[in-house]
Amino acid sequence: MRPPAELDEVQWQALNHAYGPAEDLPALVRALYQGDEEIIDEAIYELHGNIWHQGTVYEASAPAVPFLAHAAIHVSGRRAELLMLLAVLADHEPKHVDGPRWPDSSVGAVCAELCRVLPELLVCLGAPERGVRRAVLRVVAAVGDLLSEEQRAVIAEQVAALYVDDHVPAVRADAVVCLEQLGRGPDGLADLLPEVRLAAAVLAAERSQPPYSPALVEVMAQDGAEPDPGDDDLPWSGLRTLDDRLTRLLREDPRAGLTVAARWISAGDLGTRGSWLAEKIVETWRDQEPDVLDLLQAALPQQREARAIAGRLRAIGHWIELVPEPGTGIRDTLHRFANDEDEETTASALLALVCSRDARAPRLVLCRPTARLLGAAARHFPEDGELLIPAIRRELAAGATGNDGIALVQSLAHFGAAARQAQPELVDCLRTRRAAIVAARLLGTNGSATPETIDLLREATQSADLSLRSTAAVAHYQLTGETHLALSTFEGLLSGVGPVHWYLGALEPLGAAATPLLPLIEPMLEGGDWTRMAAAEAHYWITGTPNRAVPVLSELVGASPVGLRALKALAATGVLPEDLRPTLRGFAFSPRRLLTDTPVSGQGHADEELRMLARSLLST
Repeated sequence: MRPPAELDEVQWQALNHAYGPAEDLPALVRALYQGDEEIIDEAIYELHGNIWHQGTVYEASAPAVPFLAHAAIHVSGRRAELLMLLAVLADHEPKHVDGPRWPDSSVGAVCAELCRVLPELLVCLGAPERGVRRAVLRVVAAVGDLLSEEQRAVIAEQVAALYVDDHVPAVRADAVVCLEQLGRGPDGLADLLPEVRLAAAVLAAERSQPPYSPALVEVMAQDGAEPDPGDDDLPWSGLRTLDDRLTRLLREDPRAGLTVAARWISAGDLGTRGSWLAEKIVETWRDQEPDVLDLLQAALPQQREARAIAGRLRAIGHWIELVPEPGTGIRDTLHRFANDEDEETTASALLALVCSRDARAPRLVLCRPTARLLGAAARHFPEDGELLIPAIRRELAAGATGNDGIALVQSLAHFGAAARQAQPELVDCLRTRRAAIVAARLLGTNGSATPETIDLLREATQSADLSLRSTAAVAHYQLTGETHLALSTFEGLLSGVGPVHWYLGALEPLGAAATPLLPLIEPMLEGGDWTRMAAAEAHYWITGTPNRAVPVLSELVGASPVGLRALKALAATGVLPEDLRPTLRGFAFSPRRLLTDTPVSGQGHADEELRMLARSLLST
């Protein structure tokens, strides 16, 4: 390691970090020794930002290691932070070590420097502060795979002594993990300390494959219910804490994960660990909704803060949509929480009640007519337009803007022709440019061709907002049957630059009337993924023949947003290429979710849509 006096011996200005030449590094390192806590805080923050920027290291990072190691020994009170900076700097994938680029890589150079200074850092194994002892164990683990056999043997002996003698259970558990990295892992499953047993179970599960043995699941369930009360935000290799690793393992075995989540919830759901794990299981695996909803309902009485209750209720609201007939028990629970004193709790519970399709929900929504609740009620209760449309109109008339305005206008689409009674509010939205795009779209679908409406749509085709231009042009055509304005508008849009797929997606109502646009659309069949998809979709709408569209759409089908859109478009053509069947069978019958669902009620379930579309196509 090197003291600050040697900083000027390095040509820092010739080395780069995240923000360019590293000439500021000497001042930052010297600041660590100033004794002023604010100055030290700022220096450590800056060092994290420039030599370890969002997980990336640079050519200046390795030369900084011996100076940081010196500071870690001599700057009292900040040792744990500086040791952890060294540990994350050296984070690497072991599989890369034998690759041809490793010796010349920045992370390879960092690891080499850390291996050189590591013997001097081991004095921190005897530090009085638990955080320092835990941090130095992570430093050892960060380069454990790069040490010689002789070095491993010497260091493992010191770490083993910590495992046997340390008075802090969390430190002993960390020693088990570190010894595993050194290839000397003890069998801690029978240890008297739950922290050690849990660490040993995580390591054993990582060595095995799901499904995990009942013995390992039992240890995880029994000893993992309580979060580490100390400093468990210290990551190991891979930038994961032991808790992160445990959650990741349990997500890979849904039965084990749900078993453990149930035990943790029954033990009090401390730190929301059990309910959080249950949510991760249902985000990862299909058809787990009934079991997870039962667990989330059981977790509600265990939550100690209103914010945590609202979080569980939001998760229930998202996943309960996938249960065909939610039971009366959970719906009654949601109904009770919908009358809670806490506003966030009440709103979350009411939204979940709406998503459960409980008949009591629409009238309760009228007592709290927020845009989100009205939108969800319209989606799940389209037959209640007589009740909900007046409330939506009042909110729009009151001047709803932004996302609220958009949600309210979109909610009207669920009522079909009945939404026509809201035309005055939609026209006002178009006039004032509040949710103007969705208002124009709905006017084109369900509006009346009044002179004011037609004039406003014609005016909107000159808007600086290109999406509004395209939507207004289509709506104008739908209400008047005139093609000139729509065609001239789209000729301009499709001849320009930018995300043309946004505009192509509006063309469906024109159908064959958009035939003059084909010379502009056909070259786009060779564009980027979103452009190709939208061009193929539009080509089919215009021509009514799938010959050009199907090959493009088939190639794009996949478990991605653009792949799902392509699958929808392919389903509309009614053509299923035989070579796509194996892919669709994977979509239809995968036990894992293939598309991520955002666990926010009212946003839909992309993975479920992918599965249903695949099954529908396979049945044709």
